[in-house]
Amino acid sequence: MFAGEGGPERTNKRFHYVSKGMPAIRLSTAFDSVTLYGEDPDHRPDIYGKIGNAGVSICSLDDAKRLYSGFDLCDPKTSVSMTINGPAATMCAFFMNAAIDQQCELYIKEHKLEAEVEKAFQRKYDQQGFPRPKYDQEIPEGNNGLGLMLLGLTGDEVLEPAIYNQLKAKALQSVRGTVQADILKEDQAQNTCIFSTEFSLRLMGDMQAYFIDENIRNFYSVSISGYHIAEAGANPITQLAFTLSNGFTFVEYYLSRGLAIDDFAPNLSFSFSNGVDPEYAVIGRVARRIWSKAMKYKYNGNDRSQKLKYHIQTSGRSLHAQEISFNDIRTTLQALYAIYDNCNSLHTNAYDEAITTPTEESVRRAMAIQLIINHELGLAKNENPLQGAFIIEELTDLVEEAVLAEFDRITERGGVLGAMETMYQRSKIQEESLHYETLKHSGEFPIIGVNTFLSKDGSPTVLPKEVIRSNEQEKENQIIRLNQLHSANASHSADTLKKLQEVAIENANTFAALMEVAKKCSLGQVTHALYEVGGQYRRNM
Repeated sequence: MFAGEGGPERTNKRFHYVSKGMPAIRLSTAFDSVTLYGEDPDHRPDIYGKIGNAGVSICSLDDAKRLYSGFDLCDPKTSVSMTINGPAATMCAFFMNAAIDQQCELYIKEHKLEAEVEKAFQRKYDQQGFPRPKYDQEIPEGNNGLGLMLLGLTGDEVLEPAIYNQLKAKALQSVRGTVQADILKEDQAQNTCIFSTEFSLRLMGDMQAYFIDENIRNFYSVSISGYHIAEAGANPITQLAFTLSNGFTFVEYYLSRGLAIDDFAPNLSFSFSNGVDPEYAVIGRVARRIWSKAMKYKYNGNDRSQKLKYHIQTSGRSLHAQEISFNDIRTTLQALYAIYDNCNSLHTNAYDEAITTPTEESVRRAMAIQLIINHELGLAKNENPLQGAFIIEELTDLVEEAVLAEFDRITERGGVLGAMETMYQRSKIQEESLHYETLKHSGEFPIIGVNTFLSKDGSPTVLPKEVIRSNEQEKENQIIRLNQLHSANASHSADTLKKLQEVAIENANTFAALMEVAKKCSLGQVTHALYEVGGQYRRNM
């Protein structure tokens, strides 16, 4: 249930709508480009127009609390995915603190400590002349208000340290979900790098080390993503080879830090794109075969480390602005590939994403694709129905061989990081993208309703009836609330950020420090403080 638009309240309402009546809550969060680049909402011309567009605007712990309010983040039936990379560690700290404060809220209600919360509000806001943070819209249907009691406060401002630490440990060991945090594919394909590659890897390693120290076993610290590599133009072989090679690079880096393979490998997950090419029918089984062999024979990992968990999203670049109703047919076929190949989770794109942000009607149809396959299609009730078919077995061997050959080409260039220095991955993706577009425009690669079998009026490009965008009030609210956060925490934020910088310089764990910084500071404050000690990203030309 991938969603994100406007401010946190609008997306929270959307989350409750799409999860209504579902036995398990699966929330997948899309962030706006301001958030993806680690910046705060602002009136700057290069920022203002992007606030809350094509994703939700989240710049503080309070925003995260509003976004996920009404969902028990520690319930084993709740899982949250966050598609963010450059500032992933900061966003993950917001999320973890939101989960911790939910547990504090439940404790406060159980022990009737609401009076202590009121005293904390009076000290921090009323006596200082600051407005109390609030949820700015009507509470949506299905939202029981969990997570909103401590809006503007954190549990350690109300509860005794021993109780708070106990609730914190419980929350961290209970949360389920994923943060993407894959900085290698950002350099190779998607481009939302903000820190230097070395410092970004450091942040990823610190986050994983913190997960091990705090026994966070049900939350994936990275989703090693091939989806964006494919969307940038890579063919299925290149997508799989680059993604797995990036995964092994993270493994080698974590091992170099002294982390044990069985402590971190289970916290790694993968994400792939599914197109309609035949290789996509076996992308999961090939990935699992290669990963399992490496984990078992090279790294001596246990059974859990050998298991590759992966998510599939149907191909965005296969959606076309001509005859857009045909896009659902393509998405259904891609979803069948994924389900028959036993993916762990699946996202089906909406047919109108070629021309606009999905509408309520198109999202319902996209969700129906999965529901119909899983509940109505008889063959899908049998696990692995294509196992043993000649084409599947042959394709599996051929794709594995091709991926291993690509591994050799990467190795010859000094491994993943060495190849990135000469922009090998980007160049190969661009060449394959150009090849695809050439075949599409020449008609050699037939696409029904786009370059062949056109309608009687020529299958013209469809213009959107509705374009969903954030409104002025949502943009202004985000800026006002950000300024209020800065004012309320002005006496603490400078020292807190200074301590974070010192931790980074001293090679201590930056994520442990971020867990405290996230309580007082905004996303942009954290990003700019880390630029000074970790370096800002500059592409190698």
